[in-house]
Amino acid sequence: MTSRGAGTAFSRRNYRLSTESEKPKLTGIVNSKLLNDYLHRIFLSADGIQPATAYRKPLTFQNLQEHLDKLLAEDSGAEDSRDQVLEGRLGPSTVVLDHTSGFEGLLLVDDDLLGVIGHSNFGSIRATTCVYKGKWIYEVLISSQGLMQIGWCTLNCRFNQEEGVGDTPDSYAYDGNRVRKWNVTTTNYGKSWAAGDIVSCLIDLDEGTIAFCLNGVSLGTAFDNITRGAGMAYFPAISLSFKESVAFNFGSRPLRYPVEGYRPLQDPPSVDLVKAHKLLGYLKNVIHIGIDVLEGKLVEKDTSMWQLQGEPTVLITLAHIFNHFAPLMCKVYLVDDVLMNFLLSILEQGGAVEAHPLIQQLLDLMWLLMEDYEVHECLKQLLMSLLRAYRFSPIIPDLGLQIHYLRLTIAVLKHEKSRKYLLNNVLFDVLRSVVFFYIKSPLRVEEAGLQELIPTTWWPNRFTKEGKESKEVKEESAEERLRRRAYDRGCQRLKKRIEVVEELQVQMLKLLLNNKDRGGVEASRYIFLNKFRKFLQENASNRGNLTVLCPPEYMVCFLHRLISTLRCYWDGHKAKAPAALSSEEAYVPPQLFYNGKVDYFDLQRLGGLLSHLKKTLKDDLALKANILIDPAELQAVTMDDLDEDEESATSTAQRPVAALAIGGALARPSWLSSPTLGRANRFLSTAAVSLMNPRRPLGTLEKMKARTLSVEQRTEDDIEGSHGNEGLLLGRPPEEPEQSITENSLLEILDGIVMMYNLSVHQQLGKMVGVSDDVNEYALALKDTEEKISRCPKRRRDIYEELVKSQKVFSEKLNHLSRRLAWINVTIYSKEKMQDIYWLLRVCIRTIEHGDRTGSLFAFMPEFYLSVAMNSYSALKNYFSPVHSMEELPGYEETLTRLAAILAKHFADSRIVGTDIRDSLMQALASYVCYPHSLQAVERIPEEQRISMMRNLLAPYEQRPWAQTNWILVRLWRVRSHCLLLPAAWAHASGAITQLQGCGFGYRYTRLPHLLKTKPEDANLPSLQKPCPSTLLQQHMADLLRSDCDMAPSFLNSVLNQLNWAFSEFIGMIQEIQQAAERLERNFVDSRQLKVCATCFDLSVSLLRVLEMTVTLAPEIFLDWSRPSSELLLRRLAQLLNQVLNRVTAERNLFDRVVNLRLPGLESVDHYPILVAVTGILVRLLMDNDFQGAKRATAVLLADPCFQLRSIQYLLGHAEPSALAAMPPSADKRHFSLHTYTDYISLEELAKVERMLSHLSEESKQAAASTLPTSEEDLCPICYAHPISAIFRPCSHKSCKACINQHLMNNKDCFFCKATITGVDDFIKPVSS
Repeated sequence: MTSRGAGTAFSRRNYRLSTESEKPKLTGIVNSKLLNDYLHRIFLSADGIQPATAYRKPLTFQNLQEHLDKLLAEDSGAEDSRDQVLEGRLGPSTVVLDHTSGFEGLLLVDDDLLGVIGHSNFGSIRATTCVYKGKWIYEVLISSQGLMQIGWCTLNCRFNQEEGVGDTPDSYAYDGNRVRKWNVTTTNYGKSWAAGDIVSCLIDLDEGTIAFCLNGVSLGTAFDNITRGAGMAYFPAISLSFKESVAFNFGSRPLRYPVEGYRPLQDPPSVDLVKAHKLLGYLKNVIHIGIDVLEGKLVEKDTSMWQLQGEPTVLITLAHIFNHFAPLMCKVYLVDDVLMNFLLSILEQGGAVEAHPLIQQLLDLMWLLMEDYEVHECLKQLLMSLLRAYRFSPIIPDLGLQIHYLRLTIAVLKHEKSRKYLLNNVLFDVLRSVVFFYIKSPLRVEEAGLQELIPTTWWPNRFTKEGKESKEVKEESAEERLRRRAYDRGCQRLKKRIEVVEELQVQMLKLLLNNKDRGGVEASRYIFLNKFRKFLQENASNRGNLTVLCPPEYMVCFLHRLISTLRCYWDGHKAKAPAALSSEEAYVPPQLFYNGKVDYFDLQRLGGLLSHLKKTLKDDLALKANILIDPAELQAVTMDDLDEDEESATSTAQRPVAALAIGGALARPSWLSSPTLGRANRFLSTAAVSLMNPRRPLGTLEKMKARTLSVEQRTEDDIEGSHGNEGLLLGRPPEEPEQSITENSLLEILDGIVMMYNLSVHQQLGKMVGVSDDVNEYALALKDTEEKISRCPKRRRDIYEELVKSQKVFSEKLNHLSRRLAWINVTIYSKEKMQDIYWLLRVCIRTIEHGDRTGSLFAFMPEFYLSVAMNSYSALKNYFSPVHSMEELPGYEETLTRLAAILAKHFADSRIVGTDIRDSLMQALASYVCYPHSLQAVERIPEEQRISMMRNLLAPYEQRPWAQTNWILVRLWRVRSHCLLLPAAWAHASGAITQLQGCGFGYRYTRLPHLLKTKPEDANLPSLQKPCPSTLLQQHMADLLRSDCDMAPSFLNSVLNQLNWAFSEFIGMIQEIQQAAERLERNFVDSRQLKVCATCFDLSVSLLRVLEMTVTLAPEIFLDWSRPSSELLLRRLAQLLNQVLNRVTAERNLFDRVVNLRLPGLESVDHYPILVAVTGILVRLLMDNDFQGAKRATAVLLADPCFQLRSIQYLLGHAEPSALAAMPPSADKRHFSLHTYTDYISLEELAKVERMLSHLSEESKQAAASTLPTSEEDLCPICYAHPISAIFRPCSHKSCKACINQHLMNNKDCFFCKATITGVDDFIKPVSS
């Protein structure tokens, strides 16, 4: 009875519809007179007139079947005219897309052969049926609004990847993307289409014309005098570009916009349609007419409250009706046109869905009186029709159509048996039921009725020069205030309407998550759990295949509804079990990540691959969680990982052989074929079949992985646990409290919600911010235009008229965008949605904290928990403002502090091995220290964690991503310094720092001075934030550098190495850029090379700033030569500073010429940022230290052979006389001078530079006078700058101390003989020598 397959004959269920003799007393059937009256009232003739009692034939159940057959055959005359309908048409009566030979390129086609997705440059496909005479019509549902050409073609048309329908003779097309019509040549035609629109394609072969309609509105005749005659027949056809999708309706369903005189290519099932309407009328009569057995008469009943109360007469009557009605309800057209409309009419009376139990009674009847396969097919087609109607119905101001379809869907899902069947077989397997939870944004504001709902528009008019809304409170004009308030009222009206839809969607999810309906099979929630997990796996395992992925806009809405439903059930359980946690305290316990009860597919864990973790941490699992890993499972997992690539090809979609189309490609589900919102199971390709074959035979698709318990194998006990079995909570670690959290199934749903956010929700939240940015840009343009109009001279009427036109365009665009923004703010960025994301952030924080306590088992946690914690905070901070502020959320500061503790601890956590997640943690911490609120949160974490964070930041830069670390340290330095607690020995330096009111030397800018007149960047970028103080973290850094004798040299040596590399790379690149610019032929420098060059420059500047901070905070590291490596570090520092100064300050040098080119991409390269950084270091060393320290620094600086006093003079604009003489007299080039940057450099700082120049001038004269000549033999053979002062053991080779000490930091081999150096002694040249 429940067997399946095409062409299978199913026997009807035997209800014993006829009896040999009526025995009312035994059977409960009413007497013959009453039965006769009842049956005649139920089964009226076609004209609806009931004959008089004397003239009508007595009806009993013995002759009812014959009477019913006669009634149904009365109007079947349409069947005789079928031959006439076929005239003018050639091909199969069921019209579909020709997937065997009528296509070109790569295409994905739905199971029903009506939906198609482009999978190549410009694929084409035609239908199986053509027409040569008469008037014909078909409809196309536009699922994506991209490049497509829809129309008609002949069999002789030959298409390729460049030419499609309309590009060849005898093919005609309409393109709503470019708003043109095509027939070899192209001209303007029609209107622009949008996703969800219906295009009607009409051809009149009697008059020779082709026309198109958009949503039922005629676009006019597109082509006339088309070729007709012998051999000319036209096929429906389409050409579409990559990822575009449509669905055809040739007549398999009722046309949405029929046109009088035109016939659909596929005939509607007229005979069956008449029968279905008759049978439905009989069914309505049964519901409306009741039998009063006691009174012996027929009575009218309230149809809404009708119930089948076991009356045999009524039941047998219904059985006769369903004997004919059931087969008809398996047909798509009839379900759409008859059944769905009937069920919708029941709900039209209004009220809650619960107030209409008739639908539940009808579903009971269907399951009772129809074959199982008939009920299954009927429910599948009904849900498909509802899904299509909900998704593509036009949006009206009250969203009435969407509400209507959702109410019926809820009514169907309220029926337990139907709900479980649909969950098991339809909602996730055949349909894309997530669409039910999506509220689409109207692309055409006027058609959505938003003009009536929000008649007054408003947008912010207070902008800074950078185009951002000013945070300064300015007086609002009375007109502005009125407009804003009217706009807010309109937004509130819109919100109330959308909340009705959202509430219905939550009701639907509550039905799907019901865990109390255990009748017959497992509860709905556990079916949903398994399907939901597969849905997540599909989206996680196919990140590169966009046709498989759920669109992110659907995911966003689904996530919010799921959170609302989950929290409702969670708090409901809390009410019944007070010991459990409330949803405000929700988290995912760590044992879910390693006990194998929940499948995380191939998602990366914090500690690496799951197979690796199971092998390396098996002892910890046994000790802490009492979980033993079977050696056989380890072996199976290892072998499986070796075959990861091949296995993934088969695990993404398990399809039967019948799912393969001719073309030989593996079947894939599809989100883009939106007409049916079902799955595309055919991959059509004109390429070689062998290229499309899967690497494994299809028989291997059933292979199961042995690593975890599969979704299909899980039962309710595996999830919830029973009789000592903890279910999902198996393997509780000792650090985890024994307190009950909630129902285990809700924990898995919560885990899935976190995964959903990571998959695509965050990406979509960021994408939709673009509408707000567009509003800001247009508002700024409008304000600028209005200012120009006010300044326009009266005599320039032409300019004034053009400005007025621009003003009108900007105003209209802003009106449209402000209404669209209102919709987006309500559906995506409302306060309630913000609270959902905030709740999710807190869930992730608690989950990470609990996982962290498990020690080594923390490595099992999937990476996406850390990613969601960082991304959800970023979304709250950047995407929901200025509509709503994160500071308004409850527990805001505590949440910031807890997140800061996570970032500070885990950015250098050895348990985390993935480079991507470690980089993300570092970037999140770098962003965190750029904003005052989040930086204060870092300061609030426990002192031990702060010190540990700074220690990790000061670790050597080699073998790790150091650029972000350096950025963090720069941000900690780019602050308004306060008094730092330094040792008494450095009191002089301390006093100097205390007086410093700025940041680093000349470091008071948010944008470089020379870029102020250029187009501003996004003011929200971390790099453009104003300095914010954190002397606490600076103090920790100073203490660590002073107290740890090994840390300071290793850290500074790595900084100096990276500075040497970055600046050398920068110089090498600008040499190449200069050479390209000087060539006579036209050259284009690669933009990527320019970007890398600018990055190297920025890195050099930031490294110099870190050195400046180190010199300021702990100068003794360089100047206290009793510390190991101090002298070496000072010499290396001096060498690099001289190198930078010489390269940058030489007149008309390479740096000068490249800066003057002002190439796009090199905007940040300028003298100021790098020279003030170097100046800051020199001032700290020479001017802000005690006498002894300044003396040592001066001596080392002057001793470096690269030192040039001219470079110091350049800082203050003192050019060399030779350079001045060489310059042309007419040159207006301005010399660089710190004096010109008084907005960024204080007078006190300039005075220090003046004193430093005087000091170095005097000291250099004295050094030159006292220097004795040194023979070449006594110079270091490595640097030739210093005398030999060290001898190596055991090889006795010699060099200066600076060279050997620097070398030994990275290498222990001798310069010359490569012997391992065991020691270095002082070398003193013998006097006799």
